[in-house]
Amino acid sequence: MDRTEHLLGLLLGTEEDWPRAFEELVRRLGPVRADGADHTLRTERITIEPFDLRAKPRYDLVIDRLAYWYYVPREWLKKIALMDDVYLLNSPFTFQSMEKHAAYCAMIRLGLKVPETWLVPYKNPVDNARYAYTAAKYNQPFDLDDIAARIGYPMYMKPYDGGAWRGVSRVRDRAALHRAYDESGEMLMHLQASVEGFDVFARSLTIGPDSMVMRFQPDEPMHHRYAVDHAFLSPAAGEEVLTISRLINAFFRWEFNSCESLVVDGSVHPIDYANACPDISITSLHYYFPWAIGSLLKWSAFCAVSGRTPRLDLDTRAYFAVADSDRSYDEKLTEYRKLADDYFETERYHDFCATSLSHVDDLVRDWVVSPAFDELLVSTVRSTYPVPEHDRFVAHFRGLLGLWVDENA
Repeated sequence: MDRTEHLLGLLLGTEEDWPRAFEELVRRLGPVRADGADHTLRTERITIEPFDLRAKPRYDLVIDRLAYWYYVPREWLKKIALMDDVYLLNSPFTFQSMEKHAAYCAMIRLGLKVPETWLVPYKNPVDNARYAYTAAKYNQPFDLDDIAARIGYPMYMKPYDGGAWRGVSRVRDRAALHRAYDESGEMLMHLQASVEGFDVFARSLTIGPDSMVMRFQPDEPMHHRYAVDHAFLSPAAGEEVLTISRLINAFFRWEFNSCESLVVDGSVHPIDYANACPDISITSLHYYFPWAIGSLLKWSAFCAVSGRTPRLDLDTRAYFAVADSDRSYDEKLTEYRKLADDYFETERYHDFCATSLSHVDDLVRDWVVSPAFDELLVSTVRSTYPVPEHDRFVAHFRGLLGLWVDENA
């Protein structure tokens, strides 16, 4: 196979906006000059079908947005990762169904300021013939109110494996606690202390070593959740959010992920950071959408063209050595940042962007002002909102994206 031709696979669910955007930018990219050769990239949407475990895939890199809930493609991803060295932006082994429990455990182990968190047993028995015997013999009775008292009200009850706000309840008192637990059914739940009086909610989208930290307003409608605010964090808090985001991703081998943090008096408390399918819709990211698609294009091109080696093994001991040292919290963050930069090959990536992808920012900006982009925006709005709201939302998003164009001229 000619290694100057690289096929990027898109494993998709219901999304159409960002895949169309990514495909268009790859078409417009043209040859990528690297190591004395011209490299070409093209995309293909991956279909789901039976597969031979010994079959050789045609893809150099796969962007997965489906396998967190669909097991057939998940097992195919494991096969091409283990047998064929296909580059995956997120490890299919550590992203098992958006499982957030292990992520909490790891980050507590590394000394991050994760709120007090408990795991409680299922409210209803699991569907397994052996459950009754095992539960009768080994399950210990527990006092839910006693656990709540240790954590303190208010708190949140939420599924251990996440799922786009599925089953999340804010618990203010005993009645709400028992109501939420009764409604949890067969979901396995965390109880987590609420970070009260926070100054700001930050959501960082990280693609490779690039991050965008955005002011997040979870109580607003989706089109208002990401506020355009370039100075909502102090420089120190901003750097801490960036470091935590990249630390988490490097630790788990995640390269396309979002992290949520609450900032209180400059102190950063990460509360959610295992998002196998981070939001990059044009109707939610709006102003930040061009950055997201441009960063995804750059990182994908770098990984495919430069021959970056997939790393599935977790070098946990390097991180634990820092965690177990007598360094201060800030000193540990500095060391974690070095480990993350080493994993992402940050310096090599930036050099590659400066030499082989220097035209991408202009390419993205020219595309955003093109009729093709506007057609994508309009068609997305029409497929997302009721007919009476089409004109309103087209104008709303055109205004925000026009602001991005003006600020990135």
